[in-house]
Parts: sequence; C-alpha cells; structure tokens
Amino acid sequence: MTYPGPARRRRGWRWLLLPPALLLAASVLQVAVLRFVDPPFSAFMLARQLEAWGEGDWRFRLAYDWRDLDRISPQLPVALVAAEDQNFAEHFGFDLEAIEKARRANERGRKLRGGSTISQQTAKNLFLWSGRSWVRKGIEAWYTLLIEALWPKRRIIEVYANVAEFGDGVYGAQAAARTYFRKDAARLSAAEAARMAAVLPSPRRYSIARPGPYVQRRTRAIQRQMRYIGGSAYLERIE
Repeated sequence: MTYPGPARRRRGWRWLLLPPALLLAASVLQVAVLRFVDPPFSAFMLARQLEAWGEGDWRFRLAYDWRDLDRISPQLPVALVAAEDQNFAEHFGFDLEAIEKARRANERGRKLRGGSTISQQTAKNLFLWSGRSWVRKGIEAWYTLLIEALWPKRRIIEVYANVAEFGDGVYGAQAAARTYFRKDAARLSAAEAARMAAVLPSPRRYSIARPGPYVQRRTRAIQRQMRYIGGSAYLERIE
C-alpha cells in the first residue's frame, strides 16, 4: 500500500483551503467596494421579493430609494442610534455590555431585545438572511468586523438608514418618509424619525402609519433619548 508523498499532501491541502480563502477575499472586496458604491439592493430586499413571487404575488414591488446622509434629516440617524445602539460612536462593532445584559435577562426569563449593534444590523440586512443559527451569526460577525474596519461610522449609519426595513417591502429613509409621511426624508421631524425607529426591529409587526400604544410609548422614549445623547449635534461625534 502506497501513501501520498508530502508534496501531494500539500497540494491537497491547498485545494481544500482555496474555496474558503476565495470566499474571504470576495467578502473583503465586497465590503471595500460598498464603502464608495451605494448598494442597489440588499439581501433582505432580494429575499422579500423572491418570497412574494414564490407566493404568486407578481405585482409586489419593493419601495427603495437611496438617499445620501446629507439628504436625510439628521433626526433619523440620531433616532436610530437612540433606539438601537447608544454606544454606536464608541464600540468597534459589538456592544459587549448590551450583549451581557441581554443574556442575563434571558436567563431570568425576561423578554429583552438582543444586544445587536447598528453595525451588526447593517451586516445582516445587507449581506445575510433572516433566521437564527450559529452559522449565520458567525458570518454576521465576520461582516461586522469588515464593516467596522473598512467603513467610517458615518458610512455605516448612512447605509443602515437606507437598507433598514420600515414596513413590509418599504426599505430606507426616503421610501418610508414618502410612504408614511408624504414628504422627503430630508424634512422628517424628530417625532416622525422617532416613530420610524420605534417599529424596529419588527416593522411588519408594528406600524408607522397606525401606531399602537407600544409604538407611541416607544416613540416618546426614543425622543427623550435623542435629547439625552445630544440631538443633531451627536452626528459630529461620528465624523
């Protein structure tokens, strides 16, 4: 019985390692390009469109209209930070304190929102799929690290404000502002921005157009937090 020599074994390892190495390189290139190129769609948008077609709804159309950050009211990024990630300016993609707090609450049987940051939400919405699995969380963590390493904070919040889902098939600040308030995203008030942020991360369960008691309470709480973190002046911290 003969065994492959060292040279053949090395070639075998190279072939095994080549696919994951190419995938890693592709993901780095993908994130690097999107620092400068506005995404025409996200993975979540594609999944929602395919879902509608799979259900036979051929008339379903996504609402998505990219707006640069300087064409979005500063109230909205501030509301997103106040609602979802108040340590956004300080962390490097993961808020370990929030994750630990969520873990302890879950152990006690209390229902608490998870510790995902805006960077993680951006990675998930832009590149991944919905659902819960360790594989997805691992890929999400990798993309989060890439985003934090290759994008400035302003780019992260700009992309998130444009790809976040604010209602079924309604993605981004401009589409949501036009759909629910009949105005451009640049003219959103603090109260309107807070109401948009209040439905996250469950925009199909809660409605911007018909806010129930939970959304109303959460809107008021977000407005208080917006003032607490400095209002529009907060954006100067994430240059």
